[in-house]
Amino acid sequence: MALVQPIRDKKILDKFKLEVLKNSKRDYIIVLIGINTGLRIGDIVPLKVKDVYKKTHIFLFEQKTGKSKRFPISHISKELNDYIEEYNLSQEDYLFQSRQIDSDGIKRNISTTQAYRKLKAAADKLNIQDFGTHSLRKSFGYHYYKQNKDIAKLMTIFNHSSEAITMRYIGITQEAIDESMVNFRL
Repeated sequence: MALVQPIRDKKILDKFKLEVLKNSKRDYIIVLIGINTGLRIGDIVPLKVKDVYKKTHIFLFEQKTGKSKRFPISHISKELNDYIEEYNLSQEDYLFQSRQIDSDGIKRNISTTQAYRKLKAAADKLNIQDFGTHSLRKSFGYHYYKQNKDIAKLMTIFNHSSEAITMRYIGITQEAIDESMVNFRL
């Protein structure tokens, strides 16, 4: 399995968001949540309207860890609410609906695989290397660290056991090594 990387360049991240938006508002909202909360894609795609509509935080039990988490979303709530209203979604609807309908006649949420395909297509179009859905979470972490320089808080957000793990996870450790070796020569 290839190691995915964050999108480090803010201009490329903005181009990626626009490319995704050109193809699908639904997929754009996935990106918006991913890069602004650090949630894993497995925690994003099963969200329901009632989890985010006119809310300041997302409350959930993380799929991977089983731990309860609270993620602020007030900084993206306008886009979330506009999306929900534009598509006339009800409180019980999945935020990211697929075309499939379950036995109760309710549209299912898209799969993580489907989300990957859609986002990867946009990344490929922009020639973004080492991209996967985890790139959203890693991009959040990378830019959060660059803006705040608070690795301890980021470590808590990600539920990592050490600062070194978090630094490696968001690619800061490798970036620092690469930068230190640019002019190194014997």
